[in-house]
Amino acid sequence: MKQRVSIGIVIILFLLLAAMFLFLAYAPSGATANPVFASVYPGPLRLPERSKTDGCTARNGLPDPRCTPGAVFPDATKETVCTKGYTKTVRDVSVKLKKQVYAEYSLSYPQAPGAYEADHFIPLELGGNNDIANLFPEAARPTPGFREKDLVENYLNDVVCDGRISLVTAQKLISTNWVAVYDSLSREEIQKLKREFSRW
Repeated sequence: MKQRVSIGIVIILFLLLAAMFLFLAYAPSGATANPVFASVYPGPLRLPERSKTDGCTARNGLPDPRCTPGAVFPDATKETVCTKGYTKTVRDVSVKLKKQVYAEYSLSYPQAPGAYEADHFIPLELGGNNDIANLFPEAARPTPGFREKDLVENYLNDVVCDGRISLVTAQKLISTNWVAVYDSLSREEIQKLKREFSRW
């Protein structure tokens, strides 16, 4: 009797382990499994107007929303941003504009190499434009800094181009809180992005 009970327990445990294995094997991965993507932003993207031009302060990797609310090319589509070499055709930030952006954040330009990046808040690869409302000096440290944001930008571009989320949803996610998107990525996803991104 005891032997049959023991065998029964072993069978139940085996079935539970098998069910867990199947769940993990077939669970959705990437954007569809990420809680950040639970809600889809229907659009159109509505960004606030820029209302401040000095005394700007970046906090926790995010720009001052009054100085850098973000801005996009109105005609940007999934097809355009997913075209290889697209960002090279639209990147246009002069040294004069970079100096102005840094000055608004009370920083001199240039800073030490690798310390800051004149960053597009909504990146070019997600349809962001070169307007000063979309630019801010992003620090490398403390992390997550501009290098981690670059990973988020590449990740969101990937899932947009794969058709897993819409371009406007990606724009909303990165302009709301890109750090939350970074924090939602698994260690494996981050390592994969680092391997794909030559600057790491």
